[in-house]
Amino acid sequence: MTKARTNASATPAVGRNMVINGAMNVAARLGENAFVNSIGASAGYFTVDRFKFAMGSTATAGRLKMRWFDDGPAGISNKCIKLECTTADTSIAAAEALTLFTTLEDIDCVRTGHGTASAQQITVSFYVKGNANATYVVQLLNNQHSGFIHNNRLFSVTTDWTRVEVTFQADTTSDSEFGVTNAGGFSLGWILHAGTGQTSATLASNWATGGTNRAAGGESFFDSTDNTFQLTGVQMEVGPVATEFEQETEAVTLAKCQRYCQRFPAQDQLDDGAFAVISNCFVESTTTILGFLPLPVTMRIEPTASFSGAFRIRRQATATAVSSGPVIIDSESSCSGIQLNATVGSTALTVGQGGTLGLNSDVDAHMILDAEL
Repeated sequence: MTKARTNASATPAVGRNMVINGAMNVAARLGENAFVNSIGASAGYFTVDRFKFAMGSTATAGRLKMRWFDDGPAGISNKCIKLECTTADTSIAAAEALTLFTTLEDIDCVRTGHGTASAQQITVSFYVKGNANATYVVQLLNNQHSGFIHNNRLFSVTTDWTRVEVTFQADTTSDSEFGVTNAGGFSLGWILHAGTGQTSATLASNWATGGTNRAAGGESFFDSTDNTFQLTGVQMEVGPVATEFEQETEAVTLAKCQRYCQRFPAQDQLDDGAFAVISNCFVESTTTILGFLPLPVTMRIEPTASFSGAFRIRRQATATAVSSGPVIIDSESSCSGIQLNATVGSTALTVGQGGTLGLNSDVDAHMILDAEL
C-alpha cells in the first residue's frame, strides 16, 4: 500500500534518533516558566516541547504537577521532565490512565519499513529516575494501523538515573505501513497509572490491538504523594541495538520543535521587556491594522493561534492599546507565514501608516502557534 503526499510541508527528519527533543532542552511554550502546579483532565502539551499528557478519566485530574527540571544523567542532558504526585489515588476506576507520550510524523516512520516485508526492529532507550523503586510500562503505538496496534514492555525505575533499553519486534502487517503524510505515525508513551480498562489482560509484549492489555503489571504513580518520575535522554532508532544517545545543538532541536509549535515573542526576545515586538504591520483603517509574520520554520500544517495578555500598536512615537484581537486571518495564512488582524478601541489610527504589533507593558503576553499532532 502506498500513501499519497497530503501536505507539501511533510519532510522527513534526519538523524539516527527519531524522537525530537529527547534531551528535553526545549520548552518554548512556557520557557523559563515551564512549571504546571496542577494538571487537569484534558490532554495537553504542558512543559517540554513535543511531549504530551493524556488522561483516561477526570479522576486523575489535579493529582500531579509537572516541571522542566534542572537535572539529568551526566554527559547526556542537564534537563528533564519531572512529575510529582500531589494527591494519592487509592481507589482506581476502570477508565483511569495517565500517559506521557510523544508522537512522530508518518513520514518520519517510513525508515522502519513497518507494514512491509522489509520491516525492521525498533529500539527505544531512555533515562529514568524516581524517589523510590517502581515498575511502569513503555508503549509503542502505530497510529496508521486501523486498530492502533501497539507493543508494550515493563521497565524499572530506581532512585538513580538508569538507562532503559527496549527492542520492539518488526511488524510486517500491511495495515501498519507508513507513507509520506504529515499525520501521526508512531506514538511512544510511558503509562504511569491505569485502571482495569488497561490492566485486566496479559501485557501485549508483541504487536496487538485492544486496550485491556496495555498496562498489565505496571504500578500506579498515584499510590503515594511522595512519588516522583523523571525522564530524559529519549531515543528511538531502527535496529536491535541501543546506540549512544545522539547529541545535537539546542538550535537544531529548537528548529525541529518549531515545526509543531512557535511562540512569539520567543524566549530570547524577552530581554526587550514588556514591549517586545511580534510583527510589523500597516494601518488598514482608523481602527484596524494588518500584519504579516513570516515564520522562521515551516510548520507541519497551517497553525492555530492562541493569544494571552495585553498588546499594542505602535507607529512613529505613538502607541495605542489593542482592544480586540490579535487574530489570525486563515484565508491569508499558511504553514510558512500568518496574517494578523487587530483592532483598537478608538479611531486613533491613520490609514497607510506603518508600525509594529507588540506587547503592551505586559512581559507575560504572548502568541502561541500550534501545529502539533
